[in-house]
Amino acid sequence: MDRKLIAIDLDGTTLNDNSKISLRTKEVLQKAQNAGHIISIVTGRPYRISGNYYEELGLKTPMINFNGALGHMPNQEWDKEYGYTVRKDITFDLMENHADFGIENVVAEDKLHSWVNASDHVVPANLTAFFPKATPLNRTSMQVNPNSVILFLSAHQNRDAVKARLLERYGSEITVNVWGGPDPILEVSPRGIEKAVGVDFLSYLYGIRRNDILAFGDESNDYTMLSYAGWGVAMKNGTEIARSLAKDVTAKTNDEDGMADYIEKYLSL
Repeated sequence: MDRKLIAIDLDGTTLNDNSKISLRTKEVLQKAQNAGHIISIVTGRPYRISGNYYEELGLKTPMINFNGALGHMPNQEWDKEYGYTVRKDITFDLMENHADFGIENVVAEDKLHSWVNASDHVVPANLTAFFPKATPLNRTSMQVNPNSVILFLSAHQNRDAVKARLLERYGSEITVNVWGGPDPILEVSPRGIEKAVGVDFLSYLYGIRRNDILAFGDESNDYTMLSYAGWGVAMKNGTEIARSLAKDVTAKTNDEDGMADYIEKYLSL
C-alpha cells in the first residue's frame, strides 16, 4: 500500500468523550506511523492545549492548529513553519465596540500566548480549561497579529446575526465560524483559512497525492478537510453534514475507538 497522509481531528474524533486518547487509539496510530504512514494532528485548538496530545502520541510530523492558520513542528525551530493571522486592529476594534456587537468577551491567541478582554466572567464553566489565566488584552499588551480571535456572545444574541454583522464590517479580511458547539461563541480567523489549507500544506510538503490523503473529523470545522481529502471519513458521532460530505463513516463513535478501528482495517495493520 502507498504511503498515506492521515489527518486527524482531536475533539470528537481522536479524543474520547473525556478528552483522552485511549490506549487502543494510541497503539493503532503508532502502528501506522511505524509502518511509514504520516500521522498529523489538524485541530482547531491552539497549540497550548493540544501539544500534550502530540507528545502522548509520539508524533514526528508537523502539527496544524487554529483550523489551518498555523503549521509548525513542535519543540523545534522549523524553517517551513507558517502562520496566517488576523490584523490586530480588528481585534482591538472588536474589543472597543464589543457592546454594539453583543459580545461579552474577546480572546485573542497565537502559537504560545493568549490575551483576554474580560477573563473574570462569561467564559462558560465547561470551557474554562480552554482559557487558563491569560494576559489582559489591550493595545499595549498585544503587539502581534493573532492567529485566532474567540468571541463570547451575550446569551440572547443570535450567532448567525452577529456573524453577518462581522462579515459586513470586516468581511474582506476574515472568516467567521461557530466555535464550542451549542455555546454562543464565534471564532474569527484569517480570510479563507480552513483545515483544508493545512492538509494541502502537508500533502505538498511530503509529496502525497490527494488520493492518498485520509482525513478524520466530526464537526463543521472539519468539512473542508473531509471534502479535500481523497478519502474523508466522518465519525459516527459526527454531524449530519460531516457524514454527507465524507466518503465513508466509522462504524463506531469516538468514545468506542471508532477512528482506531477504521484505520486498522483500512491499512491492514
